[in-house]
Amino acid sequence: MVEFQKRNGPAKTRDRVRKLRFERIVASVLKSLPPHIVDMMDNVHVVIADEPTAAQRAQEPDSDSLFGLYEGTPLTQRGGYSLALPDQITIFRKPLEAACETDSELAAEIRITVLHELAHHLGFEEDRIDELGLG
Repeated sequence: MVEFQKRNGPAKTRDRVRKLRFERIVASVLKSLPPHIVDMMDNVHVVIADEPTAAQRAQEPDSDSLFGLYEGTPLTQRGGYSLALPDQITIFRKPLEAACETDSELAAEIRITVLHELAHHLGFEEDRIDELGLG
C-alpha cells in the first residue's frame, strides 16, 4: 500500500484562504482610493501582518485590540525629508478577523482601518479622524 503525506492540513489551507481573501480586500480598498489621495501616498508602504509585535503594541498602550498602525513621519511634518526609509502602514489580520462576524463586516472594518492609518500619514490627528467617522 502506498501512503501519501499531505503537504497542508485542512487548518493550514483554511488559514491560507483567509489570508488571501484578506489581502484581496486590502488591495481592493487601496485600488478604490481617489487619484488625488493616491498621489499623496508619498514614500509609504502598506503591509499586512497577522498580529502586532510587542513593540507595535507598546506604541498604542490604550488600545485593547490593534487593527492597524502607521509608523513614520506624516506629510504635514516633513521638512528636509529625503533619503528616508518608507513610512509603513500595517494592517493586522487576526485582530480584525476576530472582531468581525461576517465577510461584509470584515471588509467594512478593513476599509475603515486602512483609511484611518492613511489619515495619519496625511497628518490628521486622532480627534479629526474620529470626526470623519474613521475612529
